[in-house]
Amino acid sequence: MSDAHHDDHAHGPEHYTRIAGILIALATASWIGPMIGDQFGLRWLTMISAFGIALVKAWLVIKHFMHLNVEKRYVNYMLITALAFMVLFFAGVAPDVMNHRGRQWENVAAQAEVKRALAEAAAGGGHHGDHGGGHDGHEGGSHEHGGHEHGGEHGH
Repeated sequence: MSDAHHDDHAHGPEHYTRIAGILIALATASWIGPMIGDQFGLRWLTMISAFGIALVKAWLVIKHFMHLNVEKRYVNYMLITALAFMVLFFAGVAPDVMNHRGRQWENVAAQAEVKRALAEAAAGGGHHGDHGGGHDGHEGGSHEHGGHEHGGEHGH
């Protein structure tokens, strides 16, 4: 490796500190963006700030910290192939994972949970579910079980 080639890719601590600062700023933007998007009903801002900024941050890490831009070309092909397989896997399992019914199967537990949560929301139950309460005077359990973790009477 020649000195000129090495100097093109050698960076001092200032370079990495600058990249780290950019990553922190982008992380802050990806945190604030969805809050602003939710407050003003700008779904596109949420999507851009969540996924767009994540892609930019990943590219910065790959380029500046993993140094893939100076690796042999086959390394990039391996990375692209791995990403293609990941997308293919997601496309193959997403219909089963993201739905509650298929051609020859049915996710009864997921359907029951959705039905329970919708009924609770309609009754004004909020977001508590079975993880306990305490906000409205019911301590230690869901409202469905009489305020107790396992239901039943007071004398367990």
